[in-house]
Parts: sequence; structure tokens; C-alpha cells
Amino acid sequence: MHITLNQQPQPVPPGWEDEPLLWLLREPLGLTGTRFGCGMGQCGACTVLIDGVAQRACLQTARGLQGRSITTIEGLAAPDGTLHPVQQAWLDLRVPQCGYCQSGQIMGAVALLRATPRPSDAQIDAAMSAHLCRCGTQHRVRAAIHQAAEGAKP
Repeated sequence: MHITLNQQPQPVPPGWEDEPLLWLLREPLGLTGTRFGCGMGQCGACTVLIDGVAQRACLQTARGLQGRSITTIEGLAAPDGTLHPVQQAWLDLRVPQCGYCQSGQIMGAVALLRATPRPSDAQIDAAMSAHLCRCGTQHRVRAAIHQAAEGAKP
């Protein structure tokens, strides 16, 4: 069995077909950017893109993802290492404090911008409310998403 992961075909190791995608990514595949938060799909730390839509990796299995495209935080940067505009904005504006949930937030922001290239504050707040974060940097999250949308420099 194979899945498409970060634009590459990826064999699924035997015995991992029905395990949560989160653990498949982290354990046998070694992609640890996707984080475990709650294991119930509520916190957003494990967010990945499936066919460009933000989804919780803890609720998906590889068997259910055959023929679909999965992108993790490791797959956002260009092949030459240039960061995705959302990743760059996150760094430019020093969005995270602890950083634990940031990969999920970044993936959610990327999905938002793909669906809504110029989101309003209300649209950003609605989309990002699906990500639990206690660092209190929501204003910086909003600013980073606007920067990525505009291609602006800080």
C-alpha cells in the first residue's frame, strides 16, 4: 500500500495501514513536525493538509488516504529550502512562544489562504479558533497570516 506524502509516493510499512496517520508520520516515517496534542481531533496540533484541506492526522488512517495527497509541515518549503510564505511570516513576526502547536497552526493558516487568499480578521479568527494555543499570541498569528497573504515584509 502507498500514500502520496509531500508530493512523493510513500509505501506504508506493513501493520501501519489502520494506525492513525499521526503515528505513521512520526514513528516509522520519522516526520516529527506533526505533533500529538489530544488524540481526539480537538486541539489542532496534528493538523496536516489532505488534498489541500486542513485535517487532523490523529483521526485519519493510511488506508483511508490512498489516492489522496497529504502534506505535512516538512513538505511546505520549496525543494531549495525556501520557506513557504506562512512559515516565513511566522518567523518574521516571532509568532510562537513555546512553539508546540505551531506546525498545526501553520498548516491551518496555509489551508485558509488557499481557500481565502485575502482573509479578513474575522475569517482568520474563525479558521484559527480550531487550534488550541495558550501562548496568547493570536494577534501575531493574525498579523502573520495577513503578511503571508500580502507578500509583505515586516
